[in-house]
Amino acid sequence: MSDISANDKPSKKTNQSLFARRFRGYFPVVVDVETAGFNAKTDALLEIAATTLSLDETTGLFSLDETIHFHVNPFEGANLEPSALAFTGIDPENPLRGAVDEKTMLSEIFKLIRKKMKAAGCQRAVMVAHNAAFDLGFVNAATERCKIKRSPFHPFVSFDTTTLSGLALGQTVLAKACAAANIEFNNNEAHSALYDTEITAELFCYIVNKWQQLGGWPLAIND
Repeated sequence: MSDISANDKPSKKTNQSLFARRFRGYFPVVVDVETAGFNAKTDALLEIAATTLSLDETTGLFSLDETIHFHVNPFEGANLEPSALAFTGIDPENPLRGAVDEKTMLSEIFKLIRKKMKAAGCQRAVMVAHNAAFDLGFVNAATERCKIKRSPFHPFVSFDTTTLSGLALGQTVLAKACAAANIEFNNNEAHSALYDTEITAELFCYIVNKWQQLGGWPLAIND
């Protein structure tokens, strides 16, 4: 099975931006979700953050660009697992959360992604996350519930920092991977979507930048 549709195929134009050439026309967006369980179809999505990246055209190095963050109201009929709420410390009934509905959240995040993606000359977003299948599953489920016809994210391709960290740093736990990369990690801030997204973005940039600095990209023969 092909991982891209005809509309997703990257252009062969020689005037593509460096960003567009780096990931075959794909635009990585770092995401973290906090949820009320593990089942994307039945359990509530309660918090989400997304961080876009920028690329220095001179050095070829990535850095964090802009982060967008929302507390989210549980969708109608959503399951709220007490153990999950105890783990995250989220109280869905707290009026001070300033939560929005899923459609508002997705519309704002997708609008930012499309704007940044266009500016970078890319054609499709790819989610970057720690254990990415989990986060992508919840975003896809919310997109389906809200009847949004086209998400900027590829529906199943993702960049998983768990795998990348295992390869580059010999660690798979986010806190341990950050320690190996000399990225400060605050356990008191962990399991907040905003914090976890930005720390995961730092880790992703570290790994990609280190690979570039070691001569791993651009390849001598690069399609």
